[in-house]
Amino acid sequence: MKIGINGTGLVQSASVQRVIDHALQAERDGFKSYWLAEHPTGGFDAMTVLALVGQTVREMELGTAVIPLQPRHPIALAGQALTTANAIKTRFTLGVGLSHEIMMAQLGIGFEKPIRHLKESLNLLVPLLESGEVRASGEMLSGDAQFFGGKPAKSIQVVVAALGPQALGVAGRQSAGTTLAWVGPRTVREHIVPRLSDAAASVGRSAPRVIATLPVCVTDDEKTVRAAIGRGLKMYATLPSYRAMFEKEGVAGPGELAIVGSRAQCEDCIQAMLEAGVTDFAASEYYLNPEEKALTRSLLKHMAAPQH
Repeated sequence: MKIGINGTGLVQSASVQRVIDHALQAERDGFKSYWLAEHPTGGFDAMTVLALVGQTVREMELGTAVIPLQPRHPIALAGQALTTANAIKTRFTLGVGLSHEIMMAQLGIGFEKPIRHLKESLNLLVPLLESGEVRASGEMLSGDAQFFGGKPAKSIQVVVAALGPQALGVAGRQSAGTTLAWVGPRTVREHIVPRLSDAAASVGRSAPRVIATLPVCVTDDEKTVRAAIGRGLKMYATLPSYRAMFEKEGVAGPGELAIVGSRAQCEDCIQAMLEAGVTDFAASEYYLNPEEKALTRSLLKHMAAPQH
């Protein structure tokens, strides 16, 4: 399992420089990847920020986790992804997802036939990133494009945020894997990996990536930290797709699922994600004081080290 950092906690600051500094320190500390989300109405464009991050980061994989599909036509999204990949010095991975009905409503965008939208988006997006051209006609999305320069010089993997059985099937058949939030080891082992792997195998794809993000906090005050996570991130428990994953894991919400406790407890929990089938763990560092921040980063650096 590769250990990376999810920098989405900085998105609400809307500070490009803070993300650049955070990512550069993550590379110095030996992490293998750095991921950034994009909120549909947040006004902070993840790919633009990562294009700037990639001017100084030289080896660490950079990726989105995730870009909502509905607000952008796949041809426009592919063009931005290729521009980002060409602008940076390292590898870029495009994580995409269907977002949530309540978030699309803020944009005045409908949420009809989401699985159909996902399939047809990937029908356009993936060929463009692989060959630079596409011609496809669908019920919801169509496109005919040939990008300047022909076949892209840099390879871009597409991974899909997928939780339900249908979305996991699409992700396995049409992408390189999935990127998960708010999914615990039992759900990864019993629900995510079997469906994703079976779908990939059905079309001859290699074993899919399973990228997972959870808050991590090394602390001697587990109760207080879990309560703070539960209060601050309670919105996620109201979203149907995440609520279903909490139920599968047997927890009530974010505060219970987060990886919180002593150094040994947190290491065991991250290791459990590996054993469940996660290939890349992108920690979202959570802390209430400088000591917890330092202890959490120390553990994650240790787990990211080659000898671990």
